[in-house]
Amino acid sequence: MLVLDGKSASAAIRSRLKQEIADLLPEAGRPPGLAVILVGDDPASGVYVRNKEKNCREIGISSQTYRLSEGISDNILESLIRDLNADDKVDGILLQLPLPGNLDSQKFLQLISPHKDVDGFHPESVGKLTLGLPGFRSCTPAGIIALLKHYHLDVSGKDCVIIGRSNIVGKPLALMLLAGNATVTICHSKTSDLKGHVQRADFVFAAVGRPGFVKKDMVKPGVVVVDVGINRTDNGLIGDCDYVGIKSMAMAMTPVPGGVGPMTIAMLLENTVSSWKKRLAAG
Repeated sequence: MLVLDGKSASAAIRSRLKQEIADLLPEAGRPPGLAVILVGDDPASGVYVRNKEKNCREIGISSQTYRLSEGISDNILESLIRDLNADDKVDGILLQLPLPGNLDSQKFLQLISPHKDVDGFHPESVGKLTLGLPGFRSCTPAGIIALLKHYHLDVSGKDCVIIGRSNIVGKPLALMLLAGNATVTICHSKTSDLKGHVQRADFVFAAVGRPGFVKKDMVKPGVVVVDVGINRTDNGLIGDCDYVGIKSMAMAMTPVPGGVGPMTIAMLLENTVSSWKKRLAAG
């Protein structure tokens, strides 16, 4: 079985971006700028943000993290986003999710300028994805597509099943796979005969947030399995798929951790550098 190693694939992307930044820096006069907003003290969010900061430093992106207390008012967060929208040294703004329950995520995501929406969550970014227009792509599904391309796994003409219909992964991934000429089925909690759908798939993308949900008897021989899940258990991090069981059936599969996760961060860096380059070109 081919292990779809997100660490090595993301390292190649980071190396390319680092060179692009070095080449353009004399002309630009400043490095790309990323602002990260972290509200509250969610442990998983804290780990993600530290990883993003580390990767930014390594390739030459100037990253500034704004850590806000869980009980902040709407006005404070809104004011910060508006200030960052107006800051010429900021090319990308990332609002780390989830937000505390007292804050409306959609409200604040929509406040971020579409020109700095490096997470790809703004309605304008989603609309451009739907219409096949250039724009920021949501980082996790974009990272999945980049990982498949890195290993020369073509989805064109293939049956692809996505388990999970979230706005962050399932829905945008379906659009990206359609753009690659795949035949796409989205399954969810109300799907009848989910096992039957998955068994017919050439590619399975699991994003349900349930450890070990996809079992060996749910997939066909030669399948490609992309496990998006990251579940914290007493036995460590576990994906949404039974890796040990499925690996004897699969042609290729992502590990957890080390599969999709590094690619998500790589796409955030890619989007930030892309935004910086666009602002350079616009003068």
